[in-house]
Amino acid sequence: MQYKIALLPGDGIGPEIIAAATQVLDTVAAKFDHKFQYTNALVGAAAIDAVGDPYPVETDAICKQSDAVLFGAIGDPRFDNDPTAKVRPEQGLLKMRKSLGLFANLRPVQLFDSLVDRSPLRPEIVRGVDFLCVRELTGGIYFGERGRTGISGDPDEQAFDTCTYTRTEVERIVRMAFELAMKRRRKLTVVDKANVLETSRLWREVAQNIAKEFPAVETQFMFVDNAAMQLVTRPVAFDVMVTENMFGDILTDEASVISGSLGMLPSASIGSEHALFEPIHGSYPQAAGKNIANPMATILSAAMMLEHLGLNAEAKSIRHAIDQSLAAGIVTEDLLGTHSTSEVSAYISDAI
Repeated sequence: MQYKIALLPGDGIGPEIIAAATQVLDTVAAKFDHKFQYTNALVGAAAIDAVGDPYPVETDAICKQSDAVLFGAIGDPRFDNDPTAKVRPEQGLLKMRKSLGLFANLRPVQLFDSLVDRSPLRPEIVRGVDFLCVRELTGGIYFGERGRTGISGDPDEQAFDTCTYTRTEVERIVRMAFELAMKRRRKLTVVDKANVLETSRLWREVAQNIAKEFPAVETQFMFVDNAAMQLVTRPVAFDVMVTENMFGDILTDEASVISGSLGMLPSASIGSEHALFEPIHGSYPQAAGKNIANPMATILSAAMMLEHLGLNAEAKSIRHAIDQSLAAGIVTEDLLGTHSTSEVSAYISDAI
């Protein structure tokens, strides 16, 4: 089988980790008799430098013509430290999600046995952690009306950000979460702030209605502040967690440290027509070009991509190879190893 894959290396370590993932994908293709046809495209600061747009129309077209998108990272300190910058790399990420209709962000949180001692939480708390965070990605406060009123610098100057959700937006993400829970341990936690926020009350109402269609799923509702506490005290209690955009942004970053390294966590952003796969870590500009970044999150994102394409055995071969790499100590410096990015990807390819 032949598949069209859009490659968006982006900024910082993006090109290195995407190269590592494609090396592994090529090995999978050779073993399982597939062909991955790659098309590179610009995004982020690299795209701003080249064409002045963090998500060019050419990149959008390439993504829409592909079976899946494998994305590296966005971000550059040049823009972080310039409050006057009118165009920022991160704007490309929001634009891409909106254009491709990527309304669901899936972040699996799983602790590999060999990394139990790397977690900041005690082994007895984190051992056996295996849950999935489902974050709504194209609505809420990040996309609502925003602005300022009054005279700049005046004591009465106001700033506002509006959080808005439609019933349709909530229904599609909550339904997906229930369907994912049915494929796992059949437990769903809906995270909101329904005691304060009207949008959260809509979320809870919609989830209660959809729950009637999934009687086999144990559904619980949890305020976001409690969920934040439970993530560090009882993370093994979660199976699938679904929440709105900003809550999901914060909670998934909190959950990411459970694994012991950001370099181990993949993610997928799914829409009705398109799908994008990326590591959750940032562009890590301090490591760019040094061949020291952990490629495993990107390689695991490639495995999620293969599962999305229905290539489950192929994805399993990648996960098994990463297990071998971890057990053998073939890891990068974030996991206290001494191996380079390219050495780790080569070992994983050989294991496959």
